[in-house]
Amino acid sequence: MIASMNRNVRTRIGVCLCVFTLVLAACAPLSPRRIQRADQIVAMSVDQRIDCARADHCAEPSPFLEQAHAALAASSPGHPHNVVTLLDIGQNALAARINLIRAARKSIDIQTYIWVDDDAGMLVLDELVKAARRGVVVRILADQLGSFNNPELLSQLARASNNLHIKLYNPTFDSARSNFVEYTASVLCCFHKFNQRMHNKLFLVDDEVGIVGGRNYQDDYYDWDSQMDFLDRDVVVAGAAGRQMEKSFELFWHHPRSLPLTHLRDVNAQILAHPFDAKSWSEPRFADPQRVAKVRAQAEDRDWLESNLVDHSLKVGLVDYFYDLPSKDEAVHGPDSRELTRDLMAMLAGARHQIVLQTPYLVLTDRAGKVFRALQRKRPPVQVIVSTNSLASTDAMAVYALSYKHHKKFVVDYGFRIHELMPHPADAPEMLADYNRLSGIGSERSSLHRGGRVPIEAGHPGPRVSLHAKSLVVDDQIAMVGSHNFDPRSDNYNTECGVIIPDRAFAEELRASILRDTAPRNAWRVAPRHPTPVIGDVSRAIGVVSRSLPIFDLWPWAYATDYQLKPGATPVPPSDPKFLDNWEPVGDFPEVNLSLTAIITRFITAFGAGIQGIL
Repeated sequence: MIASMNRNVRTRIGVCLCVFTLVLAACAPLSPRRIQRADQIVAMSVDQRIDCARADHCAEPSPFLEQAHAALAASSPGHPHNVVTLLDIGQNALAARINLIRAARKSIDIQTYIWVDDDAGMLVLDELVKAARRGVVVRILADQLGSFNNPELLSQLARASNNLHIKLYNPTFDSARSNFVEYTASVLCCFHKFNQRMHNKLFLVDDEVGIVGGRNYQDDYYDWDSQMDFLDRDVVVAGAAGRQMEKSFELFWHHPRSLPLTHLRDVNAQILAHPFDAKSWSEPRFADPQRVAKVRAQAEDRDWLESNLVDHSLKVGLVDYFYDLPSKDEAVHGPDSRELTRDLMAMLAGARHQIVLQTPYLVLTDRAGKVFRALQRKRPPVQVIVSTNSLASTDAMAVYALSYKHHKKFVVDYGFRIHELMPHPADAPEMLADYNRLSGIGSERSSLHRGGRVPIEAGHPGPRVSLHAKSLVVDDQIAMVGSHNFDPRSDNYNTECGVIIPDRAFAEELRASILRDTAPRNAWRVAPRHPTPVIGDVSRAIGVVSRSLPIFDLWPWAYATDYQLKPGATPVPPSDPKFLDNWEPVGDFPEVNLSLTAIITRFITAFGAGIQGIL
């Protein structure tokens, strides 16, 4: 028996040593010789073609660049001019990007958190390769964790054009693709570095027109997924703010964590293994060529662009582009490394009347909590309207569980008026392009997404809608659109960016867009549960104790629950004596197939407080 135990111990030690050896090998950087060989192969085999001999590189007209030229001509030192256009519909946001790619004369710089090789991702890539081949310098910087995990594709892109340059930010063990073992080893050995991600979303053309917001490059950000699509938001900024955006991109592009393709182990190996037989870039094979052709036609249709986008543009003065520094998690630059977080906190603290906040993940830091408590102590208190996800609509069940745990604090201490998006809102046909075409396709299937599977009750047409927009309006005067989720990750770990626009007309437009999402036809209202006498009071008392515990928060009857407006009723607030005459309770997790999902959600609520920052 003792001999058997010793063998087991030796086996475990051997396994640990093997894993440790693999980790050490993976941590060692590629040799300069391998990088040099890959660079030489790329230089010899890259496509050198230039399809245009004109000085403007055969750029097509774009109303957005015309707006930028006019704004820059009107700008003077201390008096900047910009034109802004809100992009609330995903397919419109895709058409705007394609239009700008085709209109670029000098440069295209893109910074993103996720880039997937589905129809939307491959369409944008194809347009970028074509722009590079007519002479435009194209640079793509993507966070490695959710982008380009196909070394073969990256090897092909490395040689698609001499003007196309791609880097991945903070790659796990210097690889484009991470398997489960590498992912786990990276968490165990280098968690601090691994945990800091580049969450910025920036699309910049000729340093004159930028698109900033929440959208990545994947079908579900552009209304192209048949099962789940994100309700997201970007803003086109044409004019003087482009200079700030260019400065930000350069900082990240030249940062040591941004690695060229030949420096990535798996891409390097792919290039060395196929030095001269790399597949040349050609038109991708799309899953739905019809919708690709449609959005391409929209991108070059002047009348369509004007009626759907340009006619809604607003002339504004100052647009401040704020961004965290790549050293944010190291804090080597002090508070300035967290510029966007700092300015968002200042915006909130300065509110006098009303804050309208839209965030997919309602999990706040202690710093934000102090700000909201102070706002509630004002007389009169500042009204705070919050648009966020329900469990049925979220793509991150674990994060929702932590938000659910703190509903009482949000409602009572912070004074939040929380509206949770329905997975099938009544205004879905207006929120998503081609919603009616997608209705019925996969409508009764669950959506497997990055946050996990949330079983939705069957019987609803169209894809599930999940909120992904991150926006803020203060006192109808100042607005923010960006990548910041108003959560601990965005505050402390991920780098973020966004535009702050002190313009009343734009603030009112953004406020109206968010309030549509909070309308009773589109969202449930989170409000105090109306308890039965005596028993209800006891339940609340136990719930208060349970919610205060960092772990073992197991009491199933929360302080607040979801309510739906009754047909033809008036949306009175919870403080109104006739609240229950107009609203009916629909449970804590409406439209969710309870069983396993409810169990997991309540388990994370009870035991997950310690992982709040990681999530």
